[in-house]
Amino acid sequence: MQPQLESTHAIQTVSEQTSERWFEYPVRAQPHHTDYAGVVWHGSYIAWMEEARIECLRSLGVDYVDMVAMGCELPVIDLSIRYHRPVRLGMPVIIKTRISSMKGVRIQWDYRIQSPDDQSLFVTAQVTLVAIDREKGKIMRQLPAVVKDALAKLSSTSSS
Repeated sequence: MQPQLESTHAIQTVSEQTSERWFEYPVRAQPHHTDYAGVVWHGSYIAWMEEARIECLRSLGVDYVDMVAMGCELPVIDLSIRYHRPVRLGMPVIIKTRISSMKGVRIQWDYRIQSPDDQSLFVTAQVTLVAIDREKGKIMRQLPAVVKDALAKLSSTSSS
Protein backbone atom coordinates (compact mmCIF):
# COMPACT_ATOMS: atom_id res chain seq x y z
CA MET A 1 0.00 0.00 0.00
CA GLN A 2 1.44 3.34 -1.04
CA PRO A 3 1.19 6.26 1.41
CA GLN A 4 -1.46 8.80 0.45
CA LEU A 5 -1.01 12.55 0.73
CA GLU A 6 -3.85 14.67 2.03
CA SER A 7 -5.86 16.40 -0.69
CA THR A 8 -5.71 20.15 -1.10
CA HIS A 9 -8.96 22.00 -0.45
CA ALA A 10 -9.48 22.96 -4.11
CA ILE A 11 -8.94 19.46 -5.43
CA GLN A 12 -10.96 17.84 -2.67
CA THR A 13 -13.95 19.89 -3.82
CA VAL A 14 -13.73 18.23 -7.25
CA SER A 15 -13.79 14.76 -5.69
CA GLU A 16 -16.76 15.46 -3.43
CA GLN A 17 -19.07 16.91 -6.09
CA THR A 18 -20.13 13.76 -7.94
CA SER A 19 -23.88 14.32 -8.28
CA GLU A 20 -23.67 16.81 -11.16
CA ARG A 21 -23.50 15.96 -14.84
CA TRP A 22 -20.03 15.59 -16.38
CA PHE A 23 -18.97 15.75 -20.03
CA GLU A 24 -17.00 12.58 -20.78
CA TYR A 25 -14.07 12.36 -23.20
CA PRO A 26 -12.42 8.96 -23.73
CA VAL A 27 -8.67 8.64 -24.26
CA ARG A 28 -6.23 5.74 -24.54
CA ALA A 29 -2.63 6.30 -23.40
CA GLN A 30 -0.48 6.17 -26.53
CA PRO A 31 3.33 5.87 -26.70
CA HIS A 32 3.76 9.62 -27.29
CA HIS A 33 1.88 10.32 -24.02
CA THR A 34 4.36 8.32 -21.93
CA ASP A 35 7.93 8.34 -20.66
CA TYR A 36 10.40 5.49 -21.24
CA ALA A 37 8.87 3.49 -18.40
CA GLY A 38 5.45 3.52 -20.08
CA VAL A 39 3.96 5.92 -17.51
CA VAL A 40 1.92 8.86 -18.82
CA TRP A 41 3.97 12.07 -18.62
CA HIS A 42 2.39 14.65 -16.28
CA GLY A 43 1.88 17.21 -19.07
CA SER A 44 -0.17 14.74 -21.12
CA TYR A 45 -2.93 14.91 -18.51
CA ILE A 46 -3.13 18.68 -18.95
CA ALA A 47 -3.35 18.30 -22.74
CA TRP A 48 -6.14 15.71 -22.31
CA MET A 49 -8.04 18.10 -20.04
CA GLU A 50 -7.81 20.86 -22.65
CA GLU A 51 -8.99 18.49 -25.38
CA ALA A 52 -11.95 17.48 -23.21
CA ARG A 53 -12.82 21.14 -22.52
CA ILE A 54 -12.68 22.04 -26.24
CA GLU A 55 -14.85 19.03 -27.14
CA CYS A 56 -17.29 19.89 -24.36
CA LEU A 57 -17.66 23.39 -25.81
CA ARG A 58 -18.10 21.92 -29.30
CA SER A 59 -20.88 19.66 -27.96
CA LEU A 60 -22.68 22.86 -26.89
CA GLY A 61 -22.32 24.41 -30.34
CA VAL A 62 -19.31 26.60 -29.50
CA ASP A 63 -16.36 25.80 -31.74
CA TYR A 64 -13.20 27.29 -30.23
CA VAL A 65 -12.06 28.42 -33.69
CA ASP A 66 -15.29 30.41 -34.09
CA MET A 67 -14.90 31.93 -30.64
CA VAL A 68 -11.39 33.10 -31.51
CA ALA A 69 -12.74 34.52 -34.79
CA MET A 70 -15.22 36.54 -32.66
CA GLY A 71 -12.20 38.04 -30.89
CA CYS A 72 -12.49 36.03 -27.66
CA GLU A 73 -9.87 33.71 -26.19
CA LEU A 74 -9.98 31.77 -22.93
CA PRO A 75 -6.44 31.41 -21.54
CA VAL A 76 -5.72 29.45 -18.38
CA ILE A 77 -5.00 31.74 -15.42
CA ASP A 78 -4.95 29.10 -12.69
CA LEU A 79 -4.35 25.34 -12.67
CA SER A 80 -4.48 23.01 -9.69
CA ILE A 81 -3.86 19.32 -10.29
CA ARG A 82 -3.64 16.29 -8.04
CA TYR A 83 -2.07 13.08 -9.33
CA HIS A 84 -3.58 10.11 -7.48
CA ARG A 85 -2.05 7.24 -9.45
CA PRO A 86 -0.36 6.89 -12.83
CA VAL A 87 -1.98 5.96 -16.12
CA ARG A 88 0.17 3.51 -18.07
CA LEU A 89 0.72 2.87 -21.77
CA GLY A 90 -2.35 1.35 -23.45
CA MET A 91 -4.76 2.09 -20.62
CA PRO A 92 -8.14 3.59 -21.54
CA VAL A 93 -9.35 6.48 -19.37
CA ILE A 94 -12.26 8.87 -19.27
CA ILE A 95 -11.61 12.58 -18.84
CA LYS A 96 -14.66 14.05 -17.11
CA THR A 97 -15.14 17.80 -17.11
CA ARG A 98 -17.74 20.34 -16.10
CA ILE A 99 -18.04 24.01 -15.25
CA SER A 100 -18.12 24.42 -11.49
CA SER A 101 -18.50 28.19 -11.49
CA MET A 102 -18.91 31.05 -13.93
CA LYS A 103 -18.61 34.58 -12.61
CA GLY A 104 -18.62 37.17 -15.35
CA VAL A 105 -15.73 36.31 -17.67
CA ARG A 106 -14.04 33.99 -15.15
CA ILE A 107 -14.84 30.30 -15.70
CA GLN A 108 -13.76 27.46 -13.44
CA TRP A 109 -13.70 23.88 -14.78
CA ASP A 110 -13.43 20.69 -12.71
CA TYR A 111 -11.80 17.50 -13.99
CA ARG A 112 -11.63 13.85 -13.06
CA ILE A 113 -9.50 11.39 -15.00
CA GLN A 114 -10.62 7.90 -14.15
CA SER A 115 -10.98 4.38 -15.45
CA PRO A 116 -13.97 3.68 -17.72
CA ASP A 117 -15.51 1.48 -14.99
CA ASP A 118 -15.20 4.31 -12.39
CA GLN A 119 -13.10 2.03 -10.15
CA SER A 120 -9.79 3.94 -10.36
CA LEU A 121 -9.22 7.67 -9.99
CA PHE A 122 -5.99 8.91 -11.58
CA VAL A 123 -6.21 12.72 -11.53
CA THR A 124 -8.44 15.47 -10.15
CA ALA A 125 -7.96 19.07 -11.21
CA GLN A 126 -9.41 22.54 -11.45
CA VAL A 127 -8.65 25.04 -14.19
CA THR A 128 -9.70 28.70 -14.22
CA LEU A 129 -10.01 30.56 -17.52
CA VAL A 130 -10.70 34.21 -18.22
CA ALA A 131 -12.07 35.75 -21.42
CA ILE A 132 -9.56 37.98 -23.22
CA ASP A 133 -10.26 40.38 -26.07
CA ARG A 134 -7.75 39.24 -28.73
CA GLU A 135 -7.47 42.63 -30.40
CA LYS A 136 -6.95 44.67 -27.22
CA GLY A 137 -5.15 41.98 -25.24
CA LYS A 138 -7.26 42.81 -22.20
CA ILE A 139 -9.81 41.04 -20.05
CA MET A 140 -13.28 41.36 -21.58
CA ARG A 141 -16.12 42.98 -19.63
CA GLN A 142 -18.47 40.21 -20.70
CA LEU A 143 -18.49 37.04 -22.76
CA PRO A 144 -19.94 37.13 -26.28
CA ALA A 145 -23.66 36.31 -25.92
CA VAL A 146 -23.48 33.03 -27.85
CA VAL A 147 -20.60 31.80 -25.66
CA LYS A 148 -22.24 32.96 -22.41
CA ASP A 149 -25.54 31.24 -23.32
CA ALA A 150 -23.80 27.97 -24.20
CA LEU A 151 -21.66 27.97 -21.05
CA ALA A 152 -24.65 28.77 -18.87
CA LYS A 153 -26.09 25.38 -19.91
CA LEU A 154 -23.15 23.69 -18.15
CA SER A 155 -22.60 25.99 -15.21
CA SER A 156 -23.89 24.92 -11.84
CA THR A 157 -23.37 28.38 -10.33
CA SER A 158 -23.45 30.89 -13.16
CA SER A 159 -23.79 34.59 -12.53
CA SER A 160 -23.13 37.70 -14.58
